[in-house]
Parts: sequence; structure tokens; C-alpha cells
Amino acid sequence: MRCAPPCNPSGCAPLPREGCSWGAVTDLCGCCSVCAAGEGEPCGGRGGGPGGRCAPGMECVKKAKRQAGQCVCKNDGEVCGSDGKSYGSSCQLRAAGAAVRQVRKGACDQAPRITIPPKDIWNISGAQVYLSCEVIGVPTPLLTWKKVVSSGHRREKVELLPGDRDNLAVQTRGGPEKHEVTGWVLISPLGKEEGGEYECHAANAKGEAVAMATIHVVESLKDIPTPSLGETETS
Repeated sequence: MRCAPPCNPSGCAPLPREGCSWGAVTDLCGCCSVCAAGEGEPCGGRGGGPGGRCAPGMECVKKAKRQAGQCVCKNDGEVCGSDGKSYGSSCQLRAAGAAVRQVRKGACDQAPRITIPPKDIWNISGAQVYLSCEVIGVPTPLLTWKKVVSSGHRREKVELLPGDRDNLAVQTRGGPEKHEVTGWVLISPLGKEEGGEYECHAANAKGEAVAMATIHVVESLKDIPTPSLGETETS
């Protein structure tokens, strides 16, 4: 960009009527007010991005000295806004508007949400089967499994797993995403007493979430219904 002194503000192009998403900055010549380049947008170099200068809180990162760079937030990482929403960075929060302020670093608290619920299973006695469940929340939820013990149409009690069953194991691990937990119920070998309704239960300080699935123990493989749209599994 060539700068032709002296600066004449009257010759500057007006800012957009709707305003600038990332605020306004002085151009590379130090003369006109222009819209700042936002996160991921080009900056510096000849032609640059919008105004060629990054918004406050960002820096222009270049691969080569004479080439245009890219605006990158100096303080990367999730932050929680006063509007109760989580933002990918403090720069994204500032772009949301002057009314939104940063409450803290890290995502805002949120009640558990089951992202992948367990699916119903049909299999024969002696088989190895498992149920899986994925849940996310902030703080990271505690995931537990329970078996519903019922008689007819009436629920009698809920049994916390694994209990004292030698053929049943419960496993959990963090991920795959941050604040996400994945849990499994592993049964081997499957017996008729393992048939029934199972509950994936997730809880944190903000609330709880529940998803149900049923294990059907059948006499032979011929009794297993044909899967429909991936809703039924055999293991």
C-alpha cells in the first residue's frame, strides 16, 4: 500500500452503515478509519485484508516478510461470555458486541447433553455384547450405568452397575471432545438375566441427562430382527 502525504481525512471512504464486525482501526498509512481484519482474515502486505490491520487483541502472522499474513487471536482458547454463551476465543467474544464481556476463561457451565445414546441390542445367550453412550457438559459430567429391574409394566428398582456380576464390566474414558465422556457396559457371556432395560445417566452441577436402551436375549439368531436404519444392533 502506497501512502501519499499529507493525510486528507475528507478523502477517506466512509465506514459501512451497518458498522464493522471486528471494529474500526486506522489504516496502514495512519490516515483513514477502516474496518479491522477479523480472525482468519488476511492482513498486512500489499492489498492486505479489510484495512490491512487486525482488530485489537489479534496479531498479523506472516509466513514471508513481503506477503500478506493472517489475523490470529493473541489469547486463543475458549472463554465464557456474560450472555451465558461459550466463544472459541476472546476475540470472537469481542466481535459479539460491546454488551458482552468475558466472565472467565474456559467454556460456560452447561447441563449434560447426551450426544450419542445407547442403542437396543438383540443377541443370543453366550454372545458378547456392549452398550455405549457419549455425553458432554461443563463441568465434565459423571457417567454411570443402571439396569432397570421390572415386573410386567411396573418398574421395581434401578440397579447401579456393575454390581457383583462377574460377566459384566463398566468402562468410561474422557473424550473424544473436551468435557465429553464416553462409557460402555460390556457383557460376556450374555445370559437371559442380562436382558432388560439399561440407563445411561450423566450428571454435573448444572443438571442431568438420561438415555435408555434395551438388551433382548433371544433363542436363536433367526429371532434377531433385521436392522432398520442402524437403530438395532447385535453387539
